[in-house]
Amino acid sequence: MMLAAECIENLPEEATCEEFCQSVTASFAAVYESHQYCTDFILEHPEERLTCSAAIYSTSRREVWMIGDCQCLIDGEFYDNPKPMEAANAAKRISYIREHHLSESSILEHDEGRDHIINDIIASMRLQNKTFSVIDGTPIYLRGVKRIPAENVHEIVLATDGYPFLYPTLAESEAALKNLLINDPCCLEIYKATKACMKGQQSFDDRAYLRFNI
Repeated sequence: MMLAAECIENLPEEATCEEFCQSVTASFAAVYESHQYCTDFILEHPEERLTCSAAIYSTSRREVWMIGDCQCLIDGEFYDNPKPMEAANAAKRISYIREHHLSESSILEHDEGRDHIINDIIASMRLQNKTFSVIDGTPIYLRGVKRIPAENVHEIVLATDGYPFLYPTLAESEAALKNLLINDPCCLEIYKATKACMKGQQSFDDRAYLRFNI
C-alpha cells in the first residue's frame, strides 16, 4: 500500500487514470525485479504478488478512479467495484458452515468455512487483471477500473471494503460496523463475507475512510 501511496503522491496533477495505472504498475514491477522474482513466477502465482486497491479523486480531471474492490459516496450516491467471485465464494463458505453446523465460537477460533473456499479464492486471484482490476505489478485491466465523473459535486467519501455499510460520516460507518461485529461476527447473516472477525481481531478486514468537501 505504501508503494501505491508514494506513486499517488508523486503523480502529476494533470495525469490521466491510464497514466496512473501505468506508473503504479511499473513501481510494483520494479520491486519484484529488485528481489529477483522472475516474471513467470509472478504471473503464475498471483497469491504471491503485492496486491492492493485504490480509490482516487483527481482534482484536475474531476473524476473518481476505483481500482480494485473499494467504494465511495459522491454527494451521497453509492458506488462500489467488487471482485466478480466474492459473493459466490462467500455463499459457498456460509453453505459449508451451515451444513456442518459449526458454532460461532468454533468459527471465531478457526474458520473452517474459510479453509473450505481458500482454493476458490486463489483460483479467483488468477483472474486478477484479466476479468477484474487490482494493483499488483501486472498491467491493470482497464475495463475493470471504474471511472466516475465528479463534476459539480460537493462531498466525496472514499473507503475500503472493510466498511460493509458506507455512510456519509465516519461515526455512522463505524457504528454500523460495530453493530455487525456484535451481532454477526462470523459474517453469515447481516453481511455475508468470505471471512469472519476472528478472536483477537478488531474487525474482519482492514479499513480506511476519507471524507472531503470540494
